[in-house]
Amino acid sequence: MLSRLLEYLHGAEEALLRLLLVAITLLVFAETVLRFGFNTGELWMQEVTLYCAAWFVLLGASWGIRVGAHIGVDAFVKLLPSASQRIAGIIAGVLGLIYCGLFVYGSWIYVGKVKMIGLEMDDLTFPKWIAMSVLVIGFVLLAIRILVLLKKIITGEASGFHHVDEAEESMKLAEEINAAGNTAGEKH
Repeated sequence: MLSRLLEYLHGAEEALLRLLLVAITLLVFAETVLRFGFNTGELWMQEVTLYCAAWFVLLGASWGIRVGAHIGVDAFVKLLPSASQRIAGIIAGVLGLIYCGLFVYGSWIYVGKVKMIGLEMDDLTFPKWIAMSVLVIGFVLLAIRILVLLKKIITGEASGFHHVDEAEESMKLAEEINAAGNTAGEKH
């Protein structure tokens, strides 16, 4: 049951991230055309773009944990034995959960006060608390992802957080470019 719910969450999360990216792109394009092509603009477009970007970043953070797309500095951790790497991963996960908990608590209070006051967005007649609710949603999703990763670390399915290794990817890219250049040079 929980695994099916998480799979549904993965699909919905990715679809929403795609939609937000398309919306941001279209809004910025339209605003640029209006501003530089017709010397006018719409203020609401800037505000909606700002909130879409906030939603994209905060939802994308949990997606990044799921797919291992975050950049991490784990040079020291990689030097440790595997058991110590797991302990470091557990400590990092617990600290991440504390961080998420603090943000969920603080953002819950903040969004509740914005709702209680009845604030609207600056350029649209839309409740600001709905737009700001991504603070709570994003950090709850991030906490869920960290909990799933902690379970994998504790059960031995993972040794810790999986990060993008930029140096390794850069070296692979350089090798591919070099190989493509050598292949093209041989054809001449």
